[in-house]
Amino acid sequence: MSELGDLYQELIVEHYNHPRNLRKVEGANRSVEGYNPFCGDRFMLYLRMDNGIITDIGFLGSGCAISKASTSLMTESVRGKSSEEAQSLFSAFHRMLTGQVLSDQERELLGDLEVLSGVVEFPIRVKCATLSWHTLRAALEGQKGTVATE
Repeated sequence: MSELGDLYQELIVEHYNHPRNLRKVEGANRSVEGYNPFCGDRFMLYLRMDNGIITDIGFLGSGCAISKASTSLMTESVRGKSSEEAQSLFSAFHRMLTGQVLSDQERELLGDLEVLSGVVEFPIRVKCATLSWHTLRAALEGQKGTVATE
């Protein structure tokens, strides 16, 4: 299990040091800010939605390693998905981070996002890992403004 933990940690550090989709999306038709006052994570999430599909997604901002890695992984995971598929992915991710037992289907759905499963051992960091996901949900629902974890 230690080797798997090391691999997970390496992937998180890789996404923190080299985040995917760290950019403002040209032609974004949804944008929402996410803010975690506890540790200062602050991201602006940009989406381009076409016919209910996330055709492009990016973010700008800063945060701790867990928050930034989670945001980077999330952007890779939801591009090309429908709003409903992204919501299902959010639900499975949230269940994982709140220590709930996942079905095989949910585990398969999560894919690389399972690298963040160890966050459940650090309850104070769950908000860091879920910040961008709550921000995504707000964007999908057409909300504007700032989503805060408090």
